[in-house]
Amino acid sequence: MLVILRLLRQKYRSMSEAVNFEIDETGEDGVSLRFAGNLIITEIGDMDSRLRKLDYPVSSIDLSGVSRIDTIGAWIIERTAREHQAQILHANDEAARLLQRVSEQQVENIPKLFNPIPIKRILHEIGDAVVTSTRTMIAFMGFIGQVVISFLTILIHPSRLRLNALVMRFEFVGLRALAIVGLMSFLIGIVIAQQGAVQLRQFGAEVFTINLIGRLTFRELGVLMTAIMVAGRSGSAFAAQIGTMKITEEIDAMRTIGVSPIEALVLPRTLATIMWMPLLGFYASIMAIIGGGLLCWIVLEIPPATYIQRLREVTPLTDFYIGLIKAPVFGAIIAMAGCFQGLQVKNNAEEVGLKTTAAVVQAIFLVIVLDAFFAVFFSGIGWD
Repeated sequence: MLVILRLLRQKYRSMSEAVNFEIDETGEDGVSLRFAGNLIITEIGDMDSRLRKLDYPVSSIDLSGVSRIDTIGAWIIERTAREHQAQILHANDEAARLLQRVSEQQVENIPKLFNPIPIKRILHEIGDAVVTSTRTMIAFMGFIGQVVISFLTILIHPSRLRLNALVMRFEFVGLRALAIVGLMSFLIGIVIAQQGAVQLRQFGAEVFTINLIGRLTFRELGVLMTAIMVAGRSGSAFAAQIGTMKITEEIDAMRTIGVSPIEALVLPRTLATIMWMPLLGFYASIMAIIGGGLLCWIVLEIPPATYIQRLREVTPLTDFYIGLIKAPVFGAIIAMAGCFQGLQVKNNAEEVGLKTTAAVVQAIFLVIVLDAFFAVFFSGIGWD
């Protein structure tokens, strides 16, 4: 009961000190407003609306009667003074400090953000994106150089390789990915066979569906779709893991005790991904072949023995070699992109999500660019 009475007494006392303003004097430049009471959010009431309704100029604002002020009160006073070009007088230290802070935080660049010329704003955003992408690519190239130097150091001093970390990454990157990669590839093989059969049936050439499945799977889609899956699964995990360690200052602690984060965190993940990508790519190609063969057996009534024999005839060994060559390169790019973005995380949790997304986007983009390069290169050397 005493607590309730005390709270009521404080409430009525604060209500008696509620802020108010009055017109002190009128001059040639306008009126002078004198405020008294508490300029805080709980005591302002309808003062803001009354100030907005003033239809005569204000020359000065007197704050000598103000006992307390908060950010909302300072914003109202600063806005009124700015609108009327009035002078603020007799502000105490607290009020002057808040008014200064509020004045500094006024958004002066709103006209720039909402520029009436759309083409100028679009060009500005494109320029920012180009500059950011260029800086990121330069930093990423430097990061690749650091990883290569650390790898050469490991070759010279094999005892520095962290086998336990490497084996743990083997399980995460490879073994746990078999189910999702196999299912995805099996379904993609069915889709390729079904769409190929539908289109080739118009020409009475359904048997060439086997050619389409074999060459497209071993040469392109087997490794490419596996790389995209690994980027979304393992690359994002690398960025999130290292980014979280960056926030919790574990990476700074590693550097303090003389442990290189590149050797301890980046190299095991990169090596594991490089080693597993050819195996996952081959596994994905086999699962796609099985899915395509199942559909050919059911829909096109091509027996499995005929299907396998036809695959051996139409699929050159160079397609298999191309997949094996591309897979380690894709794995290295995916792992390094994830680790690089994880190391770019700043000291807040929102950055983890942003950099994880950036790691997936960057890895998939680079994989597709490299795949296009490999397609042109292998075509140029006669591996068509």
